[in-house]
Amino acid sequence: MAHYKSLHDWNLNPQEAVTLQSRLRQQVQVTPLTRPIETIAGTDISFNKFSTTIYAGIVVLRLPTLEIIEQVGIVTETHFPYIPGLLSFRETPAVLEAWAKLQTEPDAVMFDGQGIAHPRRMGIASHVGLMLERPTLGCAKSVLVGKYEEPAPQRGSWSPMVHKGETIGAALRTKDKVQPIYVSPGHLIDLEAAIQLTLQCNGGYRQPEPTRHAHLLVNSLRRGEINPT
Repeated sequence: MAHYKSLHDWNLNPQEAVTLQSRLRQQVQVTPLTRPIETIAGTDISFNKFSTTIYAGIVVLRLPTLEIIEQVGIVTETHFPYIPGLLSFRETPAVLEAWAKLQTEPDAVMFDGQGIAHPRRMGIASHVGLMLERPTLGCAKSVLVGKYEEPAPQRGSWSPMVHKGETIGAALRTKDKVQPIYVSPGHLIDLEAAIQLTLQCNGGYRQPEPTRHAHLLVNSLRRGEINPT
């Protein structure tokens, strides 16, 4: 069973959640990796609009082969409203419930969402990273905050995403002539390492393999094609 640190109660209203984000951001560490990453998990969430049911999935891959070594999918209920900028309060309890079922404790975790590329520098990758106490990064398909110049069309090209004068992430081309992925450090990793790790996880698609497999898993769960783990 994978462990995590409980940092706070989840019974919060939106204003309390914003206040908590501002406090937690002081604990986030954007720092170089301290050891090689040999296993990486991808995590994703799916839900039907206007429903409180959440489908959460975690898929663990081995590097550099990208072989899947474990996956967990769960179905649960959320009690926090859908509010942009506060999605981690809606989604994190489900991610932690899935995490607790893992037999493998991965070296790093990739989220289909934001790290510090967030108005208060506290996207889900940063929020959950503080609880998992291991390197986390966000690999989002869209921008929440920040401006960037279009990177060169070749795979591996990137340009910084800047918000209020601060570099908060990168627009990274993971495939030639395809829309970039928006990479940001979550916790215990810096931007350079987050970019390199994302490129290591490339399987020929725009989306990196950890979050791509997690996305497929939760959508299969939501459609009832597979049972929860």
